[in-house]
Amino acid sequence: MPSELELKSEDLLLLIIDVQEKLAPAMEPGLYGTMLKNLGRLLSARSVLPFQVLVSEQYPQGLGPTVPALREVLGPVTPLPKTSFSVLGEPALAQAIEESGKKTILVAGMEAHICVYQSVRALTATHRVHLLSDGIASRTVENFGIGKGLAERAGAILTSTETVLFDLLGGAGTDAFRTVSKLVKS
Repeated sequence: MPSELELKSEDLLLLIIDVQEKLAPAMEPGLYGTMLKNLGRLLSARSVLPFQVLVSEQYPQGLGPTVPALREVLGPVTPLPKTSFSVLGEPALAQAIEESGKKTILVAGMEAHICVYQSVRALTATHRVHLLSDGIASRTVENFGIGKGLAERAGAILTSTETVLFDLLGGAGTDAFRTVSKLVKS
């Protein structure tokens, strides 16, 4: 029986929450930079580790679209708008998650203590949820820590970008390993 901690590309949905142009400047700069770098690495790895991606945008009329740095590496993924803080509060997003058929959701995005936490809290009722600790941000380091702690208490498994990438690889000595190794070193 596979461990709930083990990640498999075919059963993984990466959910990126609300990394938007007008919200980004309010984020704590160090957290935001780390999040963008790691999401870029993870999305770039899809060339050798294919997994599904879903992106939400909180009230895009007011907060703008997903930031250009992510739009460049997203490919044909179309963000879905929401006004609910939790992705499951938005029918189109809840339906997209259900229709994905994935049992494991890797959550990333902003803000850790609001939309990310509330989404994780809702998702843990029906899915295995892994929280990308180095792929989330908040306006303050304190709120980042609170969001991460609450998400873990709600049942999320805390993880990191490198942990995810190498878990999906499963071993070395392949072209995929060489590609991922270069991404990690960049």
